[in-house]
Amino acid sequence: MRHVIDQATAWQRTGTRFAMATVVRTWGSAPHGPGASMLVTEDGRIVGSVSGGCVEAAVCATAEQVLAGAAPVVESWGVGDEDAFAVGLTCGGTIEVLIRAVGPDVPLQRVAADLAAGAPVALVTPVHGDGCLAAGGGTVTGSLGDARVDRAAVLAAEGMLGRGESGLVTTGQGAAGNGACAPERELLVQSFAPRPRLLIFGAVEFARPLADIGAALGHRVTVCDARPAFAVADRFPGADEVVAERPDRWFRSNADLIGPATAVCVLTHDARFDVPVLALALRSGAGYVGAMGSRRTHEDRLARLRETGATEAELARLRSPIGLDLGGRGSGETALSIMAEIVAVRRGGSGLPLTVREGPVHMS
Repeated sequence: MRHVIDQATAWQRTGTRFAMATVVRTWGSAPHGPGASMLVTEDGRIVGSVSGGCVEAAVCATAEQVLAGAAPVVESWGVGDEDAFAVGLTCGGTIEVLIRAVGPDVPLQRVAADLAAGAPVALVTPVHGDGCLAAGGGTVTGSLGDARVDRAAVLAAEGMLGRGESGLVTTGQGAAGNGACAPERELLVQSFAPRPRLLIFGAVEFARPLADIGAALGHRVTVCDARPAFAVADRFPGADEVVAERPDRWFRSNADLIGPATAVCVLTHDARFDVPVLALALRSGAGYVGAMGSRRTHEDRLARLRETGATEAELARLRSPIGLDLGGRGSGETALSIMAEIVAVRRGGSGLPLTVREGPVHMS
């Protein structure tokens, strides 16, 4: 979504007329969840997606009508509709999409600036009606046209932002602390949290494609190695930063950056560097901790970690040998297996082929 917001901000700045289509509800096996957006300009340029390609043509047609002067509209596409096959949504899901023109009152500059600074921010848009606001960090930009609705919207935005969720909320329904005195309004809250972090310790050959894949999936990538000759920025074009520092020293200095959305990958194959940073990572709040090496290396590493005082519960968090069993070879396929495991852990996936799993393809 960041690239969609950046493009929308650029078009808004230059006065380019465009509409934004945003998923507000999904049922069944919809490929994108609430908050996913797609931009359509007056001259037919498209950025983003609401359905993975299934209904984009139909969305574009509606966006053209909105840009021609029609009112904002909520459209629904799914297998139960007569024209489902015509628009291409044959994967078993249903999506509801809000399509509206984006004017100068939408605080996209604020959202883009917060995203660039790594600050959480939420964009609140009424499903019916005018106005828009952005909230986060205790400040508000924009308005929905009613101070009571604004207050309720900010409360809703802060709650959903804290949970990392996007979706619909309704003000004025009597819920305590949720704007009960405000007029009833249905609002779309899009949460934009800071990018998840991918920390790669060991500027080895495997780190280059891992940094590239991590960046492509929206991570803020740091590559750290104690050896200055290896920690060279030009070797890792996908990384946001390349640091020549002892991994454990860097980890201690940046402990406040580590959280559930942080993936730690230790690739150095050197116990002098691996064990100290792994001991710290396993005690931290990192959502994923993995280390490269053979099974023999893993057993030796566990023994060394126990000597540092690591508990069995902490050791159970260690993903080693790192990655999913894809049967791959070489640095690129190994990086793919590592990133696949990180995604599976973060999203609660099984890592099994979809052909052997029952139920919806896209889990809610």
